[in-house]
Amino acid sequence: MSVVSFASMANAGLSELKGKHMEYSKFWELKSGRKYKVDSRTGMIVCYTPAFLAGVASFALFPDESFRFLLLTSALSIHFFKRIFEVLFVHKYSGGMALDAAIVISLSYFISTATMIYAQHLSRDFPEPLMDLKYPGMALFLVGILGNLYHHCQLSKLRSKGEREYKIPKGGLFNLVVCPHYLFEILGFIGFSFISQTVYAFALATGTALYLMGRSYSTRRWYVSKFENFPNNVKALIPYIL
Repeated sequence: MSVVSFASMANAGLSELKGKHMEYSKFWELKSGRKYKVDSRTGMIVCYTPAFLAGVASFALFPDESFRFLLLTSALSIHFFKRIFEVLFVHKYSGGMALDAAIVISLSYFISTATMIYAQHLSRDFPEPLMDLKYPGMALFLVGILGNLYHHCQLSKLRSKGEREYKIPKGGLFNLVVCPHYLFEILGFIGFSFISQTVYAFALATGTALYLMGRSYSTRRWYVSKFENFPNNVKALIPYIL
């Protein structure tokens, strides 16, 4: 599963660079021949809810686990609860989403979350790592989730109710990079891997970082194509570097 998760996420990032985008973003237009379409808000709820339920269910399924396990499952549950909260109260949507795409993405989130939790369960009898990273991991997770939420709120302010036009984001790290929310998302996943310290968690974090790098480059390329006045000094993901 470590190899599968890393390879699939890295391949998704490469596909983004090549212009083959996942079917839920501003880069993708719903094909008229697709029969089963849902509004984007419903589609994203379908994407995130099973993974959230997996995190919550783990407290009942594995009641006598270590403090590290408790930190990891709590972080995963908070992560997907935040995503559902943002879908309901923060994000503004203007398009639709193919139901089959929502189901595939939902399965991906669910499987990766359940696998990370189960991998942690399987490691319960292993000796503790020589370097304990769970507390730095928790700090990274909190920085990541709060930074991601802040920049999602900034994005939501770009369009008033009923407005469909895209604008260049401003505020926070948007003055330096196109996708600061992805940067903080990566920090959150690194936080998961530090808390867990399993091979699977590190593989998933690395694959997620590669995927979001690809999306960041695609997003910057999209903004450059749409806005003639897009500032050249604004990078894709990492201020002043990348």
